[in-house]
Amino acid sequence: MSISEQIVGDLVANDIAFVTTVPCKQLGGVIDAVEAHPDIMHVPANKEDEGMGLCAGAWMGGKRPMIIMQNTAIGVTINTLVTLTQFYRMPLPMLISYRGELKEPVACQAEMAVHTKALLAQLNIPTYHFHRKSDADELDAILKYTFMCNKPVAILTDATFWGGY
Repeated sequence: MSISEQIVGDLVANDIAFVTTVPCKQLGGVIDAVEAHPDIMHVPANKEDEGMGLCAGAWMGGKRPMIIMQNTAIGVTINTLVTLTQFYRMPLPMLISYRGELKEPVACQAEMAVHTKALLAQLNIPTYHFHRKSDADELDAILKYTFMCNKPVAILTDATFWGGY
């Protein structure tokens, strides 16, 4: 079983029936697996804050949502995270490619990597960092935690986790 199939299996096991995604090279395998799964409604978004709005609509409609995005968008989603997701106590697991760390080939990505964890900490968003494939074994427990406490939770996945470029 591939790591992408393992991740999607955990989503389905936790009744996540709505997933929105923003394109990302690292997350491409997971996005393809989400798109192919018959138990998940996949709605691609143009921007991450738009995706969070879609997730809010899905949550209010009775579905458990998830967003799959890059860390470079954390800066533009802060208002949405605070005034929508946190204010309304919406559980939102965020599977985030952590661009800009070791093995990153695009220099401009390094700048947002420096700020990502500090921004998430400032927002009091629980954050988990996957470096190794075995770290994904915690995903099921993280998803259960997210829906138990009605909070957004960030799951950072770096290039080492995805096998580099």
